[in-house]
Parts: sequence; structure tokens; C-alpha cells
Amino acid sequence: MPEGAKIRILAIVGPTASGKSDLAVRLAERLSGEVISCDSMQIYRGMDIGTAKPSAAEMRGIPHHMIDIAEPSEDFSVADYVGQAEKAVRSILSRGRLPIFCGGTGFYLDSFLRGGFEPAETNPKLRERLWNEARTFGNEFLYARLLAIDPESAEAIHPNNVRRVIRALEIYELTGKTKTEHERLSREAGGKYDPVIIGLNFQDRAELYRRIDIRVDKMLAEGLLAEAERLLKAGVFERSRTAAQAIGYKELLGYLRGEVALDKAVEMLKQSTRRYAKRQLTWFRANHDINWIMADGKTGEEIADEATMIWERATNADKT
Repeated sequence: MPEGAKIRILAIVGPTASGKSDLAVRLAERLSGEVISCDSMQIYRGMDIGTAKPSAAEMRGIPHHMIDIAEPSEDFSVADYVGQAEKAVRSILSRGRLPIFCGGTGFYLDSFLRGGFEPAETNPKLRERLWNEARTFGNEFLYARLLAIDPESAEAIHPNNVRRVIRALEIYELTGKTKTEHERLSREAGGKYDPVIIGLNFQDRAELYRRIDIRVDKMLAEGLLAEAERLLKAGVFERSRTAAQAIGYKELLGYLRGEVALDKAVEMLKQSTRRYAKRQLTWFRANHDINWIMADGKTGEEIADEATMIWERATNADKT
């Protein structure tokens, strides 16, 4: 590689339940790669079924990184993700293998590719004050403040994702610059990676929603309710706001606490997951560098064939 040349990596993105994990493993087998999870919840130990971590059988012997690296009670920022993902990439490259990012947390992938725009500064007292304001005045109070200060960031964050709303406000109060401004400066500085980004989606939105419903039913059959109950009894949801707000768990807590019927909790989970998929697609559609594959009616191998051609076309262009 010529001095100063950017490093080629591969990334698989898309909404939840679109088949990203399967495609990443197939491409890792074909391209001699290793997978780096790009999921903000799969980093946490003990939260397995609800975050759709790939099983050992699904990994098929392909090494996976950035899974089970933190306790749910730990503060794990995007800066932490970028730092540890950098180490994973260096390790994979040292073995002569291809780093393949895979996940639906576009915020993490964008941060990594831009070199980690988020400032490292944190202030526990400020953060606790903001959490107290959320508890006292409600999530919408903080969200309205962010909307006034940094509307671009606010539009990319769900009002109930209090952790990210607070982090965006914290960045502004500590640095005097909005998160959007930090992102712009980081983009102008440029990163050291040259990614080929492949996105999975469906022309028929109903097909994606059908897959989401099947995914939720499969999670329940595999023991999601028991996993949520174990985490509740262990006090994880009390110690970790992140865990308590995670899709796949927060919807079942009402049932476990006797507040709603199980069928209602399951329907809420499916609705939350569909809304999350829509937000993911909104985020990814803003990235015009993504090579989209419409997966309607295609087998896993057919999707992998199409993705392989996208990768080969990009790498062959490097040689001309």
C-alpha cells in the first residue's frame, strides 16, 4: 500500500432483521475476513437474545469483535467504541485479513470512519443534572432544548433516547460547539479509511416488517422473556439506564412488573422494532456512498454474490 493511501475496509449496514449478520459471515468466508460488530447494544454482556447477537453456529467459525466487551452498568461512549474498533481493525489487518463492519448503529460507523468526532470530555455532575431534569420535567423537555440548539442532531435522535439527547447537550455545554459542528469539522479533516459500504433493504416495506415480526417471535421462542427476567432480578435495569431503555427489554418490563398483558408487551416490542428500523433507514439514506442491495426474494447466496461483485468492482477500480 502506498504511503498515505487510505485503508480499504468493508461495511454491511441496514435496518434490523434485514440479514446483515448472515451476509457478513458469508463475505468473511469468501474474502478472508473477520467481523466487527457495529451495534450499540451487542457490546454489553448478558444482553444476548434481545440484542440478536449471532450464535456460535451462526458465526460459523468466523471471528467476531466488539461483542460482550462491557457491562450494562458501564458508561460506554462512541469515543470508547471508536478506540476499541481501531484496535480490532489493526489486529485483523496484522493477520492479513479483511475487517468487515456489520451492524445497524450508523452513528458508530460514521464516527469510526470520520476518526471519532465526538469530544472525549465528560462531566459526571453535568450529566447527572441533565438526567435529573429529564426525570423532573420529562424527556420532551430536554429534547426541545436540543432541538433549539442543534436541530440536525435532534432530528437524528428519537426523543425517548435520553442517553443520546443528554450526550449531545453535554457536548454543547462542555465545548461550546454543537455535535453537528463537531461532525462537520471531522468530515473536513477526513479519515484514514476508504470503506466499501453495502446496505441491505427491501423494496417491499411489508417484507421487512414481516421479517421483524418473525425475528421477535424467534427471540421469544429462544428465551427472551427469561433473559429479561434474569436481568431484572439481577438489578441490571436498575443500575443501567441504557439496558432499561433497550428495545427488546423495555417493552417486556411492563409485563414482568405486572403492568401489561404479555400479548400487549409483545405487540409493543414489534411496533418499537418497526419504528427503530424506520429511523435506521432514515439515517443510512443520508449516506450517498452506500451501495444498496434490495433483498426481496433473494437467497443468502444470491445476496452474497451481488455484494461480492460490489466489493470486487471497488477494489478493481483501485488498481486502474
